[in-house]
Amino acid sequence: MKNILVTGAAGFIGSNFAEYMVKKYPNYNLIVLDKLTYAGNMHNLDNIINKITFIKGDICDLALVTEVFKKYDIDGVVHFAAESHVDNSIKTPFIFTETNVIGTHTLLEVSKRIWGEGSLNKFVHISTDEVYGALKEDGYFTEKSPIKPSSPYSASKASSDLMALAYYETFKMNISVTNCSNNYGPYQHNEKLIPHMIKLAVKNEKLPVYGQGLNVRDWLYVEDHCEAIDLVLHKGQAGERYNIGGHNEKRNIDIVKLILKHLNKSEDLISYVEDRKGHDFRYAIDPTKISNKLGWMPQTKFEDGIIKTIDWYLQNQEYLI
Repeated sequence: MKNILVTGAAGFIGSNFAEYMVKKYPNYNLIVLDKLTYAGNMHNLDNIINKITFIKGDICDLALVTEVFKKYDIDGVVHFAAESHVDNSIKTPFIFTETNVIGTHTLLEVSKRIWGEGSLNKFVHISTDEVYGALKEDGYFTEKSPIKPSSPYSASKASSDLMALAYYETFKMNISVTNCSNNYGPYQHNEKLIPHMIKLAVKNEKLPVYGQGLNVRDWLYVEDHCEAIDLVLHKGQAGERYNIGGHNEKRNIDIVKLILKHLNKSEDLISYVEDRKGHDFRYAIDPTKISNKLGWMPQTKFEDGIIKTIDWYLQNQEYLI
């Protein structure tokens, strides 16, 4: 691989991945395709903008995607582009179907048409652990867990996963799917839990916590995620799904309290609000497969990563506006 298309790389995880790839593989050509919705931020790419090719465009645009493949001789795809905020999917679900399902299908179809059936060119589809639904107090998601999404967001991602794997089965394409736990780190949009709570705490505003804040998430530092995707891109097996988790299960309320403590703010700022519709209780990933097959393990302890993340936002407060 030399010419890699990275979709959605003006977003949170995609921009971290693009920066990671530029540093690790200076001989690769990264072509970034991003629609620049509200969640896309060109400043996320400031450190590497002169080392990549940026194209503003929609992954649903068949003609544009085809042109990009031909013009830049694309021989690898890492597909991040997606609508990802659960609350937004409850309010405007059709946008999620269009981008996450139709957009992914468009990329897969263009890949098939340009590369041909049975191609060895790599396509990595980035997805979420939310496709599995919710867990109770114990147990973990594995690659064999049933697909049972709870929100329009997770349903759209589950659909795109299945489409990607169907293109492997039907057209024998070199496609892998990754399902990650909640990411945190630099460049994340402030609609998400950790930067949102930092934003409010810095302003001494109330921090709204769904229900009693007892919902549990498995947190993965974004740089660790990038390393895992790199391994899947270069060594992942066709037709395989890889779960990527951080072994860092935390209750939402504990994360909020940790942020307040680090910022030296009172817990009186916490405000408990009505729970989200269809709010999954717990996510937790068993990453044994990617560990055994590709040698990946998360390197960042949550206690270290969250402090680095909070401090990064304090030093880059334009991301909190």
